[in-house]
Parts: sequence; structure tokens; C-alpha cells
Amino acid sequence: MASRNTKTIPRPTDPGAGPALVSRLGAEALGTFILVFGGVGTALFAASFPDPANAVGVGFLGVSLAFGLTVVAGAYAFGHVSGGHFNPAVTIGLAVAGRFPAKDIAAYIGAQLVGGAAGSSVLAVIAAGGSDGFFTAARAAGFASNGFGDHSPGGFGLGSALMTEFVLTAVFVLVILGVTDRRAQAGFAALAIGFSLTLIHLISIPVTNTSVNPARSIATALYADNWALGQLWVFIVAPIAGAIAAAALYRVVFAAKTP
Repeated sequence: MASRNTKTIPRPTDPGAGPALVSRLGAEALGTFILVFGGVGTALFAASFPDPANAVGVGFLGVSLAFGLTVVAGAYAFGHVSGGHFNPAVTIGLAVAGRFPAKDIAAYIGAQLVGGAAGSSVLAVIAAGGSDGFFTAARAAGFASNGFGDHSPGGFGLGSALMTEFVLTAVFVLVILGVTDRRAQAGFAALAIGFSLTLIHLISIPVTNTSVNPARSIATALYADNWALGQLWVFIVAPIAGAIAAAALYRVVFAAKTP
């Protein structure tokens, strides 16, 4: 995700540095596409293949690894171009932390939403070509959307969903800020971020089916039954709030102080 090299993420005081905005937006769209296509695709097609009673499916562990691995792949492929956010909450958090120019927030989020929607749309086309009723069943089951209450995998309520998404997004952004700090050891940021996202999924799939990323949640809600759109606000508000809180905390407690 966010690169340590200041050339990849222009500082607010140096808007001309790094790749052109169109290149950065393309990288964000492609990275978010890979995240949704790989992570959500695993949840849709491989988590319980060919049915919930069959041990061949990858289960929660496989889905968690899929999301983590997509971030690692995207960060190494595109991090040097755009910083590798692939997540509106991360973009906002980096801006609050002073690591990203505020003027580019809307453009980055737009690219992430387009990339995520493209990913879920390709998955929908693939699902439509499955066995009779596969796509209909996938939509009825939520198309791997995030939810609470009756739509939480473990039946967890609204309060649990808000707390989970807030805290885990805050943790995720703190990890990103820490491993991309100039004082951190170079070369391992993508791995640390990917492993942290895997851990986050292992914790929270039973609670909310894990968002910590509004672009991911919006992408899947597009193809789920109407309940997903009705609950979507939780998976926009809580991750963004968690990211802002983490960025503010990092600036106060952990950021390097200038003499």
C-alpha cells in the first residue's frame, strides 16, 4: 500500500512530484480491481466449494489469505506509481496524517470505486455463467457483502459491527503509517500490510464479513439483494472514522518530531 518513497506520493508542498495523476489513478483502479476480484472472488467461488459440507473449500482462512495476498501483489505492482492505497479509508487516513495531498483525495476515491465496481462486475459475469441458479443464490446470500444482525455471518449486531470496523481499520492504518514511515526498515512494507489485512479478516469475517474498505463494500453491495445497500453506511462511516482516528493518533504519538 502506501510507499515509503516520497516520489510515489507527492507531498502537499510538491504537487508536481512523482507520476502524473492519470497514471496514479489508473494504478489505484487496477489495484482495487485486483483486491475485489481476488478477495471477493475467493469468497464467492472457493470458500465452500462445491458446497458448505465439502472440505475442499478454502474457508475463512483461505478468504483471509486471498485478501492479504491481493494487497501484497497490488502494492508491489503499483505501489511505486500511486502509493498503493486501494481503499478510500486509507487515502483519507494518509491525508489526515500529512502523507498525501488533500487535493487528490476525491480523485483517488473515485478511481478506487471504479476499480472495485469493475472487479465485482466481472465476478457477476462469471457467476452468471455458473450452474443453474448460482448467480441468484450468490445474490441472495449477499454476494460476499458486509452486514450485521441477520446478515452478519455470526449474527453480530450493529454495535459490534461498528466497533469491529472502527477498531480494525484504525489498526490497519496504524500499521500502514508505521511500516511506511521513513524510519522503518525498507522493503517489507507490502508484506506487513498484507499480513495485517489477513489477520484482520481472520478476526472479523464472523462479525461483519470484513470490510475495513468502503470501496470493497460498495462493490459487492451493487450485486447483493437490497439489504446490503441498506446496511452499507456502516461500512463507509466506521472505516473512515477509524482511519481518521488512527492518523490523528499517529501524528500525536508516533510521528517523527522535527528539531
